Amino acid sequence: MSDNIIQVGASMKPLIEVKNVRKIYRMGEEKIVALDNISLSVAKGEIICLVGASGSGKSTFLNMVAGLEKPSRGEIYIGDIPIHKLNEEKVTLFRQKNIGFIFQSFHLLPMLTALENVSLPLVFQGMERKKRDRMAKEMLEAVGLVGFEKRVPTRMSGGQQQRVGIARALAGRPKIIFADEPTGNLDSATSKEVMGLIVKMVKENNQTLLIVTHDPNIAAYGDRIVTIMDGNILSIENKKVSEAQAEAEDREMHSEINIEKGKDLQ
Repeated sequence: MSDNIIQVGASMKPLIEVKNVRKIYRMGEEKIVALDNISLSVAKGEIICLVGASGSGKSTFLNMVAGLEKPSRGEIYIGDIPIHKLNEEKVTLFRQKNIGFIFQSFHLLPMLTALENVSLPLVFQGMERKKRDRMAKEMLEAVGLVGFEKRVPTRMSGGQQQRVGIARALAGRPKIIFADEPTGNLDSATSKEVMGLIVKMVKENNQTLLIVTHDPNIAAYGDRIVTIMDGNILSIENKKVSEAQAEAEDREMHSEINIEKGKDLQ
């Protein structure tokens, strides 16, 4: 089994599994517990929103799962891959093949055109130029930026730059997308537009999306909302269950109304 390819068995095991992860930072003699024995399982195709105040540990959690930082203790698996055990070279290769990132500050290279920025992950995958240019162009079309292929970031609005960032994150068809405050630099109208686009595209491709946000309007896009406080999971709201319950209650209420109406007509 390659360390760089996600392997998921037929037993419907979680795509992402975090087990008792603890992260401690040391500042001189002081110990700061950023994550305190956190456990979470994420299924393929799920949209998980990690919410909490600044310093709650939500971005640290995302970094742990992405392999950008190592846990002080605990285990992290993506498919059958033990992320916590991979060395820097192997975890970098793993990310290139399986993970896309959407950042708050876009992180586009200013000297590159939109097409070149989007095709960058495909360069790292070793894809030949003709194919990666075609794929990058298709992604720009998918995010509504036809005609922007040769435009550099400084000649685009914030919303347009974030669309390029989305196209770049999805260009290599990664299994998992990590989005850290993806609309933090956008106004409310553009934020709604951008989030709608992200969710639409990941659902179409059956990708798994983890979003870090402090904004309840953004969290509302999740299938589950995981609230983190002081390095601990405070609560998990399963929106699918909540919505199903609401629909059932609504049906029951309408049924009762119809019964009452029937009585009135007798």
